[in-house]
Amino acid sequence: MKDRRRRAGAAWRGSPRAPSPPSSSSLWFALFVFFCFALFAAVAFSTVRLFGVSFRPVLMSTWQSPAMNAVSGELPISRRDPAAAFPSLQIQEAISFPDQVLLFLKSPPSLPISDLLCLYYSSSLSITPGGGGGGGGRPDLHLPPISSSSSSSPDPLLVRCPLAPSGFSISLSPFPSLSLDLPPVRPHLWDHLAYAAVFDPRDNSTIVFAKGLNLRPTRLSDPSRYECIFGWNFFKPRYLLTSAVLSAAQEIIRCKTPGSVLLRHRRRQSNRAPPLVSVKSKGRGSFTLPSVARPETILSPRDRSKKEHSMCVCTMVRNQARFLHEWILYHSRIGVQRWFIYDNNSDDGIEQVIHSLASSSNYNITRHSWPWIKTQEAGFAHCALRARGHCEWVGFIDVDEFLYLPSKTRLHDVLRNYSSKPWVGELRTACHSFGPSGRKSIPSEGVMVGYTCRMNTPERHKSIVRPEALNPSLINVVHHFHLRDGMRYVNMDRGVMVINHYKYQVWEVFKEKFYRRVATYVADWQDEENVGSKDRAPGLGTKAVEPPDWPSRFCEVRDAGLRDWVLRVFSDPNTGLLP
Repeated sequence: MKDRRRRAGAAWRGSPRAPSPPSSSSLWFALFVFFCFALFAAVAFSTVRLFGVSFRPVLMSTWQSPAMNAVSGELPISRRDPAAAFPSLQIQEAISFPDQVLLFLKSPPSLPISDLLCLYYSSSLSITPGGGGGGGGRPDLHLPPISSSSSSSPDPLLVRCPLAPSGFSISLSPFPSLSLDLPPVRPHLWDHLAYAAVFDPRDNSTIVFAKGLNLRPTRLSDPSRYECIFGWNFFKPRYLLTSAVLSAAQEIIRCKTPGSVLLRHRRRQSNRAPPLVSVKSKGRGSFTLPSVARPETILSPRDRSKKEHSMCVCTMVRNQARFLHEWILYHSRIGVQRWFIYDNNSDDGIEQVIHSLASSSNYNITRHSWPWIKTQEAGFAHCALRARGHCEWVGFIDVDEFLYLPSKTRLHDVLRNYSSKPWVGELRTACHSFGPSGRKSIPSEGVMVGYTCRMNTPERHKSIVRPEALNPSLINVVHHFHLRDGMRYVNMDRGVMVINHYKYQVWEVFKEKFYRRVATYVADWQDEENVGSKDRAPGLGTKAVEPPDWPSRFCEVRDAGLRDWVLRVFSDPNTGLLP
């Protein structure tokens, strides 16, 4: 036994045994390690420069030129993801109006978008209201858009699509030839929505404009019935902030701004959009309005002691571009210095007209896109806030209304007279309504010269207000505002200043009023409601059918005062032609 152990030990301590043949598993493992090393070396040597140069990854652009060829052709067209191809191209919001769907399309200015297509999806897709989702199916319907308005960055492109079938979601195809479709969204309902908001630096409050609260048109409501909601995602209640409502009237809610939101605003953190803000009702049956409103900042001059302009004008228009030249030229001559034009879904080239007037004649005109229908009162409140830091007086008139001073007193002198009376906050000016004056076609010489016959009695008044004197609730109706306590209005003498309102023009122009009224609390012409109101044409009814005697209607007094002044001041002395 001892000999056997000694031999075994000698064998273990002596020279090694002859190697046994390798197993097949060992060979495969060695090959696997070899290929892994080779693959690693290939990747490393393709990205690292040798001979001592440091590692520098290089991004190779896959974008081709032109931009329409930007999508790689390796994937099937139906599988291409627009969010990956164009990360800054997206539908921000969609709102369903009675006759169209309005989409806010965020698009980089360097990306040309020419042939848009509206896409409609059935309700089977799982999509968040007002947000993206789904996108995997094929559209059930595709139609060309009604219109789209150009926009300068960072403002979104406004695209108007035909009304979607009930329950459908909507999307856009920015490049139909490439079948590149954006994720569909479910539109918000226009009459139940917080649609705009403004941060007021005077008292650090936030003003929210909202439909769906159904408040009385001219009265203050109880603010304790509501609260404001701030947040970036209303579907995550844990991260929402609430604040008290300070005043509630019409579609205008003023609320306290939460401290964290206020701090972010003061720091001007522009790397992230402001939070959404909405209004929540309290008590039984409470609800929170859906929102697309992010508070915008209104910049005001640091020196508030003296305003830049003595007289400004604010108006809201839809497809009135052809009348702007005469309206602005005249009011500039009598002393208006700045114009705030709220564009309510025009598609008649108004942007180009305003740009031409501002650039060629140096008129101080700003266009503000205001796509919200039947929100004139809210729009005027918004404009009053914008004008407050720049204008001592602001007139709220339409583009068919012209201030006229029969006594030849200068507008500047009239305003200076009342500027010296700090308790006067509003100048109410009577409106004379002019008729077709026997005409059957649009006067080529303009409305001031073309229409010279009017009604005898003024129908209503319009106002020139001191923005600083307005009630914090910003209640307004038919172009005049409620004033702060202690402020008064003055009824202007008609011998000093009136408004020529060319309300009943030739039928070709007048019939456009039947499309839709801009005022919130005024019935549309075609509605069987308040037919006898002064906002209607007496005896016309609700149908856009021209009466046989239309050219001779509304003619009780011949009034050529403004016409004569215009011909004397504006006509060329050699040719007699107007500019």
